[in-house]
Amino acid sequence: MNVSAHVDTFAKDNLPPVSDWPDLLLDGFDYPQQLNAAYELTDAMVAKGFGDHTALIGNGRRRTYKELADWTNRLANALVEDLGVKPGNRVLIRSANNPAMVACWLAATKAGAVVVNTMPMLRAGELKKYVEKAQITHALCDTRLMDEMIACAKGGDTLKTVVGFDGTANHDAELDRLALNKSVQFDTVQTAQDDVALIGFTSGSTGNPKATMHFHRDLLIIADGYAKEVLNVQPEDVFVGSPPLAFTFGLGGLAIFPLRFGATATLLENAAPPQMIEIIETYKASVCFTAPTAYRAMLRAMDEGADLSSLRAAVSAGETLPGPVYDEWQQKTGKPMLDGIGATEMLHIFITNRFEDHRPACTGKPVAGYEAKVIGKDGAELPRGEIGRLAMRGPTGCRYMFGERQGEYVQDGWNISGDAFVQDADGYFHFAARNDDVILSSGYNIAGPEVEAALLSHEAVAECAVIGAPDEERGSIVQAHVVLGAGEVPSDALVKRLQDHVKATIAPFKYPRSVVFTKALPKTESGKIQRFKLKENQA
Repeated sequence: MNVSAHVDTFAKDNLPPVSDWPDLLLDGFDYPQQLNAAYELTDAMVAKGFGDHTALIGNGRRRTYKELADWTNRLANALVEDLGVKPGNRVLIRSANNPAMVACWLAATKAGAVVVNTMPMLRAGELKKYVEKAQITHALCDTRLMDEMIACAKGGDTLKTVVGFDGTANHDAELDRLALNKSVQFDTVQTAQDDVALIGFTSGSTGNPKATMHFHRDLLIIADGYAKEVLNVQPEDVFVGSPPLAFTFGLGGLAIFPLRFGATATLLENAAPPQMIEIIETYKASVCFTAPTAYRAMLRAMDEGADLSSLRAAVSAGETLPGPVYDEWQQKTGKPMLDGIGATEMLHIFITNRFEDHRPACTGKPVAGYEAKVIGKDGAELPRGEIGRLAMRGPTGCRYMFGERQGEYVQDGWNISGDAFVQDADGYFHFAARNDDVILSSGYNIAGPEVEAALLSHEAVAECAVIGAPDEERGSIVQAHVVLGAGEVPSDALVKRLQDHVKATIAPFKYPRSVVFTKALPKTESGKIQRFKLKENQA
């Protein structure tokens, strides 16, 4: 590793041992020893002549690359001079998708901080898990979302500084006022290319979030790999999409990819299909990142006259792309839908279809720089056509903070995903199933045990088990099988009360869309709930 610029060495100190890392295939991804990804996406783009190009569109405003560079430099000065951010400090950002969130992320990264982006739907208890695990010292929060952030900070020893920023275009909050009179020049911290820049949290199947650690070079690798090779991003491109910037899929697709190539990112706080369709029509968006659920809605809108002809690239990830959606999209647009698979551990997409090489119900082939294979329980590669675990390696890879469960995800130098795949005779990869109990619904990973814990905190619930139930629109939905306490009577009103309770306890998107009341849950002799029996009834 290179000489770190971090004064606060928590991130480096808690990387897993290098011997436990996956093999990193870095040929073709050559960067200087000192590298700051945020500088490369802002000031360096101005130096390359993109200063007058539109970088961000959102909340009724356009911002050029020069404006973005100046804005982030002012913010970075405020973070360092007024808030005491030191290189290596962990800085949490809480916001919906908007230009101000991107600016805060870039500013904190310029200051050498390790950023933890979070979704606006998370509650105080969920945020506290992140704060305690990553020992987060500073939080930058959209003032419209302050309540849960303040509740999270109460009673803790780590998070000392919580500052609000204005997520609208008004720039009227504490952080904005601190930045107002700062210089538009900032001496970007000369981080090493392998200094940790970003921590992405993934819940997995337990609800206990695992922290994946990504370097400055990783943030550029996903652009210089997938975005360049597969999407061939051009300065004229306009990006739109629905994934939260808190997801590495969203951060790549809606911030890093466009900014790396002088293109434009449109950011929507409400990225429901009607809003995305409006943006596509208004700004002639050319690259879209969303889940199949939204593409289904777009297809219906096209039947009603929506003009989505400006889209040249429709990227689908987050859930399996059904063959009929792929076929209908190609029939109506004459262009392929690019299905792919990524992982928080790998940062972004590593297997994908391509414009000139695509098939229905197929995930495609590895992105340049990556290798993939299907393995059996013994770790040996399986013959083509057999279902097994997906293993991959490339220029990015899994590094769990503290090395937690590192040996489960990384084996013999390969990253082992939680997905079962099959590779056909022509070398294409096809998704088969999930290996764990994570429920994948409309692109969101939802841990069943976390929903169960929320339900069990309601006085009416004696026992419960949560599974994923097949759903045509969402891929899967959260289904709760509930045993009620004595004296409780099943009713539609009780279903709604339980759903509302979950929404108020954890992020609302995790609530059970289906509630099944039952007298008893299937169990082993030792009393362990047999969720697989509930799933069998869904087949």
